[in-house]
Amino acid sequence: MKRILIIGGGASGLMAAVTSAEKYGKSAEITVIEKNQRPARKLMITGKGRCNVTNNCSLDELISNIPVNARFLYSAFSSFLPCDTMSFFEKQGVPLKTERGKRVFPVSDKAADIVDALVNSAKKSGVEIINAAAEGIQISDGRVSGVILRDGNVLKSESIILATGGLSYPVTGSTGDGYRFAESLGHTVTELRPSLVPIECHEGFCSRLSGLSLKNVKLSVYEEGRKKPVYSGMGEMLFTHFGISGPLVLSASAYIRSMGKKKYNAFVDLKPALTYEELDSRILRDFSEFKNKDFINSLDKLLPKSLIPVIVGLSGIESHTKVNSVDRESRRKLCSIIKNLPLTLTRFRPIEEAIITRGGVSVKEINPSTMESKVIKGLFFAGEVIDADGLTGGFNLQIAFSTGYTAGRNA
Repeated sequence: MKRILIIGGGASGLMAAVTSAEKYGKSAEITVIEKNQRPARKLMITGKGRCNVTNNCSLDELISNIPVNARFLYSAFSSFLPCDTMSFFEKQGVPLKTERGKRVFPVSDKAADIVDALVNSAKKSGVEIINAAAEGIQISDGRVSGVILRDGNVLKSESIILATGGLSYPVTGSTGDGYRFAESLGHTVTELRPSLVPIECHEGFCSRLSGLSLKNVKLSVYEEGRKKPVYSGMGEMLFTHFGISGPLVLSASAYIRSMGKKKYNAFVDLKPALTYEELDSRILRDFSEFKNKDFINSLDKLLPKSLIPVIVGLSGIESHTKVNSVDRESRRKLCSIIKNLPLTLTRFRPIEEAIITRGGVSVKEINPSTMESKVIKGLFFAGEVIDADGLTGGFNLQIAFSTGYTAGRNA
């Protein structure tokens, strides 16, 4: 009987297992090797415990939200679309809902429901899930022949799917084992860096604003020497003790390719719905209402309270200046600061704090139609171990499900 071994019981590994079991039925033995007592631990914490399982979008929209190696994923996405992911979980008895930005969550808002659906589907399909740690992959005559376990035992198989995840959230089991296995077999692993990660900033006012959440703002990030922003988006962000975080910042991090090698600056438009002229008129109206107040006490209707001292300091206007003494040129600078709050980006937070790992097994060495290695026969890849990543919003889990499905169909 044919045996398919899957190293890693996360989103991509379990989807690969279910897909293989459905295709081969009783003619194949499907085994998932998972080193955690409970499979899919990382899925349990995604979407703040709610699990943003996919994005309810078209193929073109899906591709546009993959900044790294989107073309490589085209075939896998075409074979297993977001609508297929949604159908899979709903057939397992997990009702789903679509929220802002087409993000898809279980109606229960419990990631455990998604994990249980995957695990139960695998078990119902006859998949064996064993609690063991893989130590390496055995090769015979140019193709895989088995998985070497940490206890010294060898599980024989001529089809192995490597679905070990990346380096982010190592507490969930993502400790980079798959990269080590792939390199030992002659594969190229591109530089591993954090992505979808908070960013540290030079400005001291970030720590003073720690905990302040901004909604409906525009964030633009510029690389030194380039006139066009490498990223620009509208949404939510958060100030922290070290810098900035939140959905906008995480998405921006996916587009910053040379952090540490080049300089990056960000600008926050606190009032993107207003032009400079409209903002100036708004400030004048507030000034007329508070004409006998000091400047620092005149911005309560315009800005969050904790942000006012920062904006006042950057504007160059003395805080106790009476508002009727603030001239047009000073207002112009005030508008400029509100529309372009400057931030100097210094570095990403550690990869352990990143949602995903950027980099991985080179896509040049993987067949995009099957996920099989071009270097070693019988070796397949799925999920985060591959050098491909997307933005926030369910796109990375869709990569996991689509590549897992493709590898499972072809193993």
